[in-house]
Amino acid sequence: MADAAAAPAAAPEGEPAAPSKKKKILLIVGGVLGAAVLIVGVVLGTLYFSGFFEKRSEAAAHEKLDELESDAAKAKASPEGPSKVTKEAEASRFENNYMQMDKEFMTNITGSKRVMVVQIALMTHYDNRVFDNVKKHEFALRSAILDVMRQSTEADFAKPDFRLELAAKIKIVMNDVLLKYEDFGGIEDVFFTSFVTQ
Repeated sequence: MADAAAAPAAAPEGEPAAPSKKKKILLIVGGVLGAAVLIVGVVLGTLYFSGFFEKRSEAAAHEKLDELESDAAKAKASPEGPSKVTKEAEASRFENNYMQMDKEFMTNITGSKRVMVVQIALMTHYDNRVFDNVKKHEFALRSAILDVMRQSTEADFAKPDFRLELAAKIKIVMNDVLLKYEDFGGIEDVFFTSFVTQ
């Protein structure tokens, strides 16, 4: 009789005898869901801490682009070449620096008794080292500029874009001279502040 009291009561024949099987299935499903939540949490946390969800402003993108362009320009130029000067208010635009050359340029016009007398100003986006190089190599630059100017003819003066073409040729020859002696040009534009033919 003591044995009958110690044994658990048997389930009736009509009811299922597997409540432990349901618990096992629920534990497995819960474990799988928990692992999936943990994996998603790790992935999202990694993305968050790596800055994936940070919205970067357009200005920051422009600054980075300008920085990369500046680095590329420095790589092309000598390691000691000048760097472009940016405007403080506008990170994507460069400062224009100007310098007028001290002496006038005077030369004969080819095939004519007329002479051309011009005053030249220079513009650069780089710092004052470009202008220091211009002053340092003034004699070589003056010679090259006069060589370009003396090739002008009376027919050239009849062209509507003659002054623009002459300025472009002078810019090219000046940058060539500066590249030869300093490994860096830097002249962005040439302007005539005085242009007289007699």
